[in-house]
Amino acid sequence: MHRSTASAPVPARAAVVIVGGGVLGASIAFHLAEAGVAGVLLLERDRPAAGSSGKPIGGVRAQFSDPLNIRIGRRSLEAWRAFGERPGADIGLESVGYLFLLGDDTERRLFAEGVAAQNALGVPSRLIGPAEAAALCPYLDPDGILAAAYCPTDGYALPGAAVTGYLRAAVRRGAAVRTHCPVTAIETSGGTVRAVRTPHGTVRTGAVICCAGAWSAEVGAMAGVRLPVTPVRRQIAFTGPLRPAPPRIPFTLDFATTAYFHNDGAGGLLLGMSDPRQKPGFGREFSREWLEPFREAVARRAPALAAVPVSHGWAGLYETTPDNNALIGESADVGRFLYATGFSGHGFLQAPAVGELVRDLYLGREPFLDVGPLAATRFGGRAGTGRTAGGGPAGGRPEAHVI
Repeated sequence: MHRSTASAPVPARAAVVIVGGGVLGASIAFHLAEAGVAGVLLLERDRPAAGSSGKPIGGVRAQFSDPLNIRIGRRSLEAWRAFGERPGADIGLESVGYLFLLGDDTERRLFAEGVAAQNALGVPSRLIGPAEAAALCPYLDPDGILAAAYCPTDGYALPGAAVTGYLRAAVRRGAAVRTHCPVTAIETSGGTVRAVRTPHGTVRTGAVICCAGAWSAEVGAMAGVRLPVTPVRRQIAFTGPLRPAPPRIPFTLDFATTAYFHNDGAGGLLLGMSDPRQKPGFGREFSREWLEPFREAVARRAPALAAVPVSHGWAGLYETTPDNNALIGESADVGRFLYATGFSGHGFLQAPAVGELVRDLYLGREPFLDVGPLAATRFGGRAGTGRTAGGGPAGGRPEAHVI
């Protein structure tokens, strides 16, 4: 995949240095190289997809409440479906749909508003009744929900395969990748990026793009840019092969508790939940304490899964922001310091469109979407701004459909 080994010196110069080798950094590297940008260098402190993008299966959807996220999700879904042709790789896409389970009138009204916004932007989501939801997912107890929101074009894919596909295509187009190469400092002068230091040498460059996920606050601080990103551990578990084998079901989520489950591609189920007791931090060890609240939650919606066995699991980091929306833009204080981070669990699904957006910000093109409202400055201060017109409300831009 890589143009050189991890121990090789970094190039003396690069037009742009991308910090982070997850799916966002890989997508941006591909889109820049595809656009003909010479001197694209991606630096990864570990190996590609070692962070959040290492998740075994990642959901892809356009069911959001914020019109910006709906548009980004829909455009990304189109790119995921075409990934076999561009950039050219099999990512195991399964368009099984997303099924949000709704337990009361408040949740139903919230998702009715979301469906209206999604439909207006071309997303074929709809509200359905308990019987139809149970027909889609036979594990459900229809008496346990009031309604559900369903979109058949959503689904899931393999993040690791996507990272590999993007990076191989980027390298074919002239980009360089260095793994096991952390950034130790970012030099600025006169309010502009000048160089990036690593243990393998210093790269003179006029632009840095931070896609460092949970570590983005640290990378931003090196350049004097505030990126309000907090790491939080999230875990998933696998049942292993079940007998009888599970039916093909949608990516099914209980909105109130965030408990979710879907097929794992190996004859079993993947189980997950955002544990509200989890404190921020960089710990990535798998533990089972969250399975108790998961089983309590799933017992109310899909009783047959309350006692399903768990064979093994996985732990990774969400890169969260105060409003659970991404940070995309260019610093207002440090010229040519761009960022795409803080996706709060939505980074994989939004990666193709974000690669386009950051490419256009770097090249000074008009992007398909005004990302001004996603600038880090929405939380106050001078952290950064989008390069396009507009801006989000002070204090955040909440996204309601968060897992």
